[in-house]
Amino acid sequence: MSQFNAKLYQSAQLKQEMRINPRLYQAMELLYMPLQDLEQHLKEQLAENPLLEMDEALDEKEVELKEDTADDPMSDDDVDWEEILLDGFEVGGRRQQFESREYYEPTPVEAQDLHDHLNDQLRMLSISERDLRLGEELIGDIDDDGMLSCTLEEAVAGVNDWLDDVRPVVTEQAMTLESEEERHAELAEIELQFRPYETVEAERMLKVIQNFDPPGVAARNVRESILIQLRHKDQEDTLVYRIVDEHFEDLVNRHLTDIAKALDITPKDVQDAADCLSHLDPKPGLKYSVDPEQYVIPDLIVEKIDGEYMVFANDTSLPRLRISQSYREVAKDKRAFTGENKEFIANKLNSANWMIQAIEQRRQTMLKVMSYIVDRQRDFFERGVQYLKPLTLREVADHIEMHESTVSRVTNKKYVQTPRGVFSLKYFFSSGLSTASGEDISARGVRDMIRQLVANEDSKKPLTDQAIVDALKGQGVKIARRTVAKYRDQLGILPARMRKRV
Repeated sequence: MSQFNAKLYQSAQLKQEMRINPRLYQAMELLYMPLQDLEQHLKEQLAENPLLEMDEALDEKEVELKEDTADDPMSDDDVDWEEILLDGFEVGGRRQQFESREYYEPTPVEAQDLHDHLNDQLRMLSISERDLRLGEELIGDIDDDGMLSCTLEEAVAGVNDWLDDVRPVVTEQAMTLESEEERHAELAEIELQFRPYETVEAERMLKVIQNFDPPGVAARNVRESILIQLRHKDQEDTLVYRIVDEHFEDLVNRHLTDIAKALDITPKDVQDAADCLSHLDPKPGLKYSVDPEQYVIPDLIVEKIDGEYMVFANDTSLPRLRISQSYREVAKDKRAFTGENKEFIANKLNSANWMIQAIEQRRQTMLKVMSYIVDRQRDFFERGVQYLKPLTLREVADHIEMHESTVSRVTNKKYVQTPRGVFSLKYFFSSGLSTASGEDISARGVRDMIRQLVANEDSKKPLTDQAIVDALKGQGVKIARRTVAKYRDQLGILPARMRKRV
């Protein structure tokens, strides 16, 4: 039987492989960054690379401080920068004069979410520790919409599991009491406070929480939430309350005639009662959503000047970078640099030059992409969304002679300010449909046409999906009924039978 013989061998071979330069990764990241992120990134680069400085800001600062530093023995004019450079940047004088200051990103104050709001109200009540514990469990089971996300039995099981874990610990602590009388009293209290919860207790506590703000919170379904909100408005004896309480499914399915027959009233009375429900909130918890507000700063600006649309980069807030004048003068004497100093300066100088070129390349690429979008979508800027043409990333990439992924990075999380408002660059890209004239129209334009058709329809005879198909066909748009249904769902428009009014 042969044995495996492990040895080390060396061999030479040729092979082809693709490797991405680290600088290319950085360039792609710069292209991907929206304006605010890029501004922060450049501030970090200014702090890290001593060979970079702000252009315009530095000139302004020199003018402002000219008189103040005239008599200062430690002013910049008296600093021997060549000596500083060759001595490894060990400088004397005032520390704050040379020390880079750390930049702190403004942090928003944490907002109160729904659970915090409900727990604050719970702790304001004069209730026992046992009820407080059960109330916190129920509040923890409420979702972001404000609905109870589990059954009462599941909530009770959850809090009882917690009791099973805690009861032995507190019992052991009570057994350490020296006085037998105190020990028996403490054990009796534990037996009372840590006994298993029952569903009837959870039902009682749930009704307490349902009286909290916002009205309708802690309901088990939409119907119960609406009933709670009506009770908050003292409308328990109204027709609206009775319809929701007794005929909610028929109301949801717009069976107004069936409700009218059951209650011996007219369909118009049912319709008026249903209209009152439009002022209620089916998801009361969302008003306490903690999602931070998104502030949009346009990366590009489109303006109409003398009948022509011009594209500008909105980069006035970005630091203008240049190679430091002080280091540039010192670096002229190349014979003075040896060893680590030479390597350090070379690396920092290359990094600074590359950063300046990469920022300008990013700017030019964004202008190229937006200029083509403006040329392609001129009808949109002149006449509105219905004249938005189909556009793909591939089409733009072919025109500006760049890769499709580059265009994708340029348009990601970027916004443009136009005479028609502020739009995401992704807004201008969509698939298309054919028209009778042979031209294409974008899917977004078709959706807007559907929205307008529904907005102008007769509410007593709402347009069916097939009627919308026929109406669009009359306007020269070829579209299938199932596509109309898909676009209608995307717009949040109900089917015709649900939109019908009596």
